[in-house]
Amino acid sequence: MSLEQHTAFIGIGSNIGKRIDNIRKAVHLINDTEGIELIAVSSVYESLPFGNHNQQNFYNAVIKIQTVLTPYKLFELLKKFEQMLGRIHRAHWGPREIDLDILLFDDLILSDDVLTLPHKGMHLRDFVLLPLAEIDDKIIHPVYKMTVKQLLNQIKDRTIISKIDEKILKEEKEIG
Repeated sequence: MSLEQHTAFIGIGSNIGKRIDNIRKAVHLINDTEGIELIAVSSVYESLPFGNHNQQNFYNAVIKIQTVLTPYKLFELLKKFEQMLGRIHRAHWGPREIDLDILLFDDLILSDDVLTLPHKGMHLRDFVLLPLAEIDDKIIHPVYKMTVKQLLNQIKDRTIISKIDEKILKEEKEIG
């Protein structure tokens, strides 16, 4: 009996400590998990902080995975990885060592006390949409019925400062 495969996109951000290393460690933890296959990794982008502006700039990236996990199991796993990587919850939209968010899980639309899919703010954030479009610009947002590229073109407040010229995965092998 085969388990059903799901496609998910995960947003990764860091603005405390060695930001690239934090992102790299998170990607490796996810990639080394049974039931998850890493399909694609975006570039890293430096962006101004969202919400609370009185903090260091963020580094952000997006990865695409295939998984047999449910959205809730994936969410639990990502929260566990955040703790393992030293995340301390300070304030809403505050500084963080690592932030791992499920952006999309197949075309699932879901909202409860634990999880909201697609991620509720992704359509407003260029630091999510640009790396997402880099991986797959034909993705359709299941609620807004627009491609990530169309959503990106509608954003007025841009936060991305630059693309960081550093590979998340140092290995020479290409993913995907």
